[in-house]
Amino acid sequence: MNPQATGSASRPSHRSPLPYEGLTVLEMGHSVAAPFAGQILADLGARVVKLEKPDGDDARKWGPPFVDDTSAIFQALNRNKESVVCQLRDPEQVETLIRFIEAEVDVVLQNLRPGQVDQLGLGAEALRARKASLVYCNLGAFGNTGPLKDRPGYDPLMQAFGGVMSTTGEQGRPSVRVAPSIIDMGTGMWAVIAIQGALQTRAASGQGSVVDVSLFETAATWMSIIAAQASVTGVPPDRFGSGAASIVPYKAYTTRDGEVVVAAGSDGLFRRLAAALGHPAWADDERFRDNPARVVHQEALYSLLDPIFTTRSTAEWVAEMEKAGIPAAPVNTVLQMLEHPQTAALGLVQQLPGASLAVLGLPISYDGLRPTPRTGSPALGADTAAILGPYLT
Repeated sequence: MNPQATGSASRPSHRSPLPYEGLTVLEMGHSVAAPFAGQILADLGARVVKLEKPDGDDARKWGPPFVDDTSAIFQALNRNKESVVCQLRDPEQVETLIRFIEAEVDVVLQNLRPGQVDQLGLGAEALRARKASLVYCNLGAFGNTGPLKDRPGYDPLMQAFGGVMSTTGEQGRPSVRVAPSIIDMGTGMWAVIAIQGALQTRAASGQGSVVDVSLFETAATWMSIIAAQASVTGVPPDRFGSGAASIVPYKAYTTRDGEVVVAAGSDGLFRRLAAALGHPAWADDERFRDNPARVVHQEALYSLLDPIFTTRSTAEWVAEMEKAGIPAAPVNTVLQMLEHPQTAALGLVQQLPGASLAVLGLPISYDGLRPTPRTGSPALGADTAAILGPYLT
């Protein structure tokens, strides 16, 4: 990402105070879910100490591409953190870590293998017995109970198991994974929401709590609307490509030079669309008179719409739809999105201090100011001596 290309400096970034300044978080996390949760808390001002095994978080090696000898994936998920290395099979090192938790940590965030933290003496029960004010967040795969609770999980497995993949792609073709790690990152978001609630309770009572989130629960929750529809019909939904099961017309169209999405999601918008395309009579056709009728006859309607959109460029159609008051957007590539003036105006692309990389910042602003990266991702074990040294016996 090129911050100059997106004009990220054009919008002021946030300076202190941030909402979680003074909060210390221990992230016993790897890969995506827990690191993303930790990064959100760090961006919001918390001191986040990332615990790593001696050879580091596996995500450090998830490349190419690499930036400054560390994968772009790791760089995108671990800014504003400190790194400590601890051999968790060494009882003395674990005890040192526990003393640090007792003395300084407010929140523990973990997504290690199911059961591993309990075996190591770092589970919620053991740590909260020593520090009742501790908020302890488990990020699991399948949740904390049930026949699959001890199984590991990863984003593509949960997109499959949670039903997401069964609804993506096109009818008659194989299932498609959504490219962004929406289950991992969504679980990280739910973790932050859960932690915020637990901290609110602690502020009133002085007592911490254990909160649980999981990849499967996140995947299932993202399916809420589709699941409600399937529960009513008793029929698994079809795949609709870029379209939607219950709103027509509402999809992407191939243009002369790309694709454009047009969302004529109401009867009024469809009437405008029909007029803009030179066929106002379509709005009075019995097959297309209202949304339920258009859903039933969508194949016929799309067979009329698709050829029209191939006649002009994407930019021309976006301008035409805007003039008619119809929501529309080009199907941008990632680079087009990063270089768009709207991205620049929001200051979403931010330079990582000390790294030759710009990243997308937190999608939150306070009083018009976005939190800004204070540091890049930490070198492996860079802070071990400073953080754990005082607690060695």
